[in-house]
Amino acid sequence: MTDITARERALAALQRLAEVERPEVWISLAEPSELIAQAEDIDRRTAAGDDLPLAGTVIAVKDNIDVAGFDTTAGSPGSRYRPERDAEAVRLLRAAGALVLGKTNMDQFATGLVGTRSPYGAVRAARDPELVSGGSSAGSAVAVALGIVDAALGTDTAGSGRVPAAFNGIVGVKPTLGLVSTRGVVPAAPSYDAVTVFARELPMAQRCLAAMIAVDELDPGSRAWSPTAPLAAAGTPVIGIPTESELGPMTAAWRATYRATVEYARLQGFDVVEVSIASLLEAARLLYEGALVAERTAAFGHLLDLEPDTVDATVAGIVRSGSAPSAVQLVQDQQRLRAERSHLRALWRRVDALLLPTAPGHPTIDEVRAQPVARNAWVGTYTNFVNLLDLSAIAIPGVDPVGVTLIGPAHADRALLDLAARVLGQPSSTEWMPEATPIAVFGAHMTGESLNGQLTARGARLRGAVSTAPEYRLFALETTPPKPGLLHVGEVPGTTSVTGEEWLIPPGRLAEFLSDLVAPMTIGRVTLADGRRILGFLCEPAALDDATDITVHGDWRRFQATEVLT
Repeated sequence: MTDITARERALAALQRLAEVERPEVWISLAEPSELIAQAEDIDRRTAAGDDLPLAGTVIAVKDNIDVAGFDTTAGSPGSRYRPERDAEAVRLLRAAGALVLGKTNMDQFATGLVGTRSPYGAVRAARDPELVSGGSSAGSAVAVALGIVDAALGTDTAGSGRVPAAFNGIVGVKPTLGLVSTRGVVPAAPSYDAVTVFARELPMAQRCLAAMIAVDELDPGSRAWSPTAPLAAAGTPVIGIPTESELGPMTAAWRATYRATVEYARLQGFDVVEVSIASLLEAARLLYEGALVAERTAAFGHLLDLEPDTVDATVAGIVRSGSAPSAVQLVQDQQRLRAERSHLRALWRRVDALLLPTAPGHPTIDEVRAQPVARNAWVGTYTNFVNLLDLSAIAIPGVDPVGVTLIGPAHADRALLDLAARVLGQPSSTEWMPEATPIAVFGAHMTGESLNGQLTARGARLRGAVSTAPEYRLFALETTPPKPGLLHVGEVPGTTSVTGEEWLIPPGRLAEFLSDLVAPMTIGRVTLADGRRILGFLCEPAALDDATDITVHGDWRRFQATEVLT
């Protein structure tokens, strides 16, 4: 990213835009001269030393998300308006140096999973124009898949940040509800709407999310990370897959490639267990078949009459049906979801995540036009329940052509990204995570050692290797299990840098971790070679009277290897 100027990236995006000739992807585009001028300003700011982590990153934005200087239509010409300011998510991205190329086409009012419900035209899949692109974030996903933009924003209520990713072979991250502000987003179902990110690879998606995740005091749905949010899956990851009968809605081809993806995950070191998702699939039906559709009626039903000739008939039918259920039915459906969220706690004690097919198959545009409601409902088989049950999810490419989704509880986003990185063989960034407490370990708590499970069981995440300042001595203790003791002695002869690991612990789990501490180990501030002073394992001086000084080795593992050889 840093080797290419923002101006060069803007020019490359404009060139690619002209090459692909996919006008149905866009509802509005930036003036090239204005885009280049903004890019040049970013280059000037970068040269002046401004910290712009997304400098020159070219993005597209779904047209139900406000961007100053562009109309917002939500796929409906009759509801068009010109916002005075960016949506909060867009503001944060632009503040980090991102450039908005344009606003993308979508299923009208974000009601659909197919990408064909738009007066601006049906958006075709990136790899096969006879197939649907997936919706409602149709244009955003295709703009990424075609290489026009680096990343794109979508929204997700029923799966719109995941299905288009699956149908176009890219990554789609649907964060925990409320972590990314929805202020400045035309609501679909406000209780269940999320801003999502599409990218071709995980690191780009994570950089965008790192810029957007922040508490927004003006957004009633905004929330901070849970203090107990896991930063990584514990130990050997355990993933749950549906029973054979629950894969019944899938086409034969997609079922076969889904199974191949599951087997690949096994080869990557995952434990795979079969679990029933029948109650999840039943909950999914409530989104459109229950009283919860009243959320859409309340959110934008009044807009359907502004220009009725431009309103999609299927969308209108769905939204107007929300006036029929009673308040009692709405409460009953909400309580069913509440009960299901409670039941899910037992599942998350068994598995780190679910690995589900994102969709049961990939329909053609003609198939969707012939059966607009039935085909759309089929596409959402494995996605509709996620936001209803306050879950986190990330859609990734599986064995071609099937896309799969990793699903976990709320605030498990960081752990899901680590799991996704293992499946894809792509790096996982440390930028997108809740606040964490760093702790330095030098012996039995290091990766692969006997007490490492005390860290991983608390959702801790390895940050990397560290070395102390040359002010310490290291001793081999006579304990069970064997472990070293680190003693601070200052800058005196015989001291050295000691190598260990830095782990990040969710702040809400730190006390629990420290409760496992046994004598003669203590926790104190350890000075690292880079000058930081973080929590780390030390030892009571009295325990070192009969211990063996192993400072010369400077590393617990190196000492152990020497002991084996001798």
